[in-house]
Amino acid sequence: MSTFEAEAAAARRPLLVHCYRMLGSDDEAEDAVQETLERAWRAWDGFEGRSSARTWLYAIATRACLDRLRSRRSHPEVGLDGVPESAHPATGVRPFPGGGDDLRLAFVVALQHLPASQRAVLLLRDVLRFSAAETAEVLDTTVAAVKSALQRARARIARSAPRPDDVAEPTDAATRRALDTYVSAFLTGDVSRLIGLLRDDAVLELQPQAEIFDGKAACGDVLRSAVGRPGDWSMRQIVANGQPAVVAFREGAAFGVGVLDVRRDGIARITVFADPALAARFDGSA
Repeated sequence: MSTFEAEAAAARRPLLVHCYRMLGSDDEAEDAVQETLERAWRAWDGFEGRSSARTWLYAIATRACLDRLRSRRSHPEVGLDGVPESAHPATGVRPFPGGGDDLRLAFVVALQHLPASQRAVLLLRDVLRFSAAETAEVLDTTVAAVKSALQRARARIARSAPRPDDVAEPTDAATRRALDTYVSAFLTGDVSRLIGLLRDDAVLELQPQAEIFDGKAACGDVLRSAVGRPGDWSMRQIVANGQPAVVAFREGAAFGVGVLDVRRDGIARITVFADPALAARFDGSA
């Protein structure tokens, strides 16, 4: 294996996660990583080791994502150095298999509401721990612009981020019990048990319809109509976006993926992706 192949193999998964955070889509992230590695392969002979290969690859990946985000532009906003750019809406966010830091759906969705350059700055500085100077080099801007963008991005993200002590991890015993109960309630048609898992301020989001139901009562109405009879549903427990989740099948047919935001005092949000192709992908059968 060549030096480039070894570096590329080691970096592929971390680059995929980074591109997913930037783009909000696992499919687009896969394409961006492939583009990144192709660009890196063509430029490898000219890579002189002025930075680490990791930093160099992340720089290429970030620029590839920014190119893709610029192609989506519809409503210009002011980004770094006063340059207009887009804050892409989050309606296209899709779940991501597995765990990892900073992959929670709420965080990824919040990122998609940032202008692209602010998104890149936040991820490079706060997640990947690039220095301000390294980030400025990647984005071809100044350290002062990076610091300003980071301050604005942190303020916007903080408004939607849960408190760290309120987040329950997928491995927590209480989280596993909540997921077990969620699955059992669907399988047995026990709607009251299902609704009992929800916080009073729970939110149910249905994708790709982009329908959102606020509050336990509104969520309960939707769940009552969805649960059906005992035996209508089968589910497999998984982890998606570092959160407890299920692959769901209705009457034997692939239905989609549900991701749960479990907090210390109950389920705060259920995001349902009604997409049979996603169910097959997460179930490992496609």
